[in-house]
Amino acid sequence: MNLDGFDLEDLLLTAMKSEIESKNLYINMAKKTQNGLLQDKLEFLAEEEEKHRLFIEEIYLNHFPGNTITLPEKTKVPLPEVAYTEDTPMSVLLQQAMNAEQAANLFYQSLADRFEDGTKMHNTLLYFADMENGHFKILEQEKQSMERFEEADVYWPMVHAGP
Repeated sequence: MNLDGFDLEDLLLTAMKSEIESKNLYINMAKKTQNGLLQDKLEFLAEEEEKHRLFIEEIYLNHFPGNTITLPEKTKVPLPEVAYTEDTPMSVLLQQAMNAEQAANLFYQSLADRFEDGTKMHNTLLYFADMENGHFKILEQEKQSMERFEEADVYWPMVHAGP
């Protein structure tokens, strides 16, 4: 992802907005599912996105002291939009989330290049890129499992309950 045409402030605001939107998506998905294990994973992902937002906010405040964080309604950086309603099927939500995670991976890799190689900022942003890739893999595995169960029309409500 080429971010050369964007200033750092716009990139950081985009990152914060994206993390908030991802967190909200995962919270809504967790509320929607009856699968306890998937619910736990989605809640975990929501927490991860919040941690990312807090770190990006810290970067922003360090680079733009005195500025008030005002997230744009629509960002200048083109990232995939996640649109959903209460009726959006979980498989569609998972695919949209996967697309967003892939874009976030590329975004953070490119954003890391704005900082000197080997610095805390650079390394942390690359770590975020790796984490977003891990999030993608979690979602991909869940989507594949869901599709297998949808094909077989199998659902066991207590499959994740303890002894």
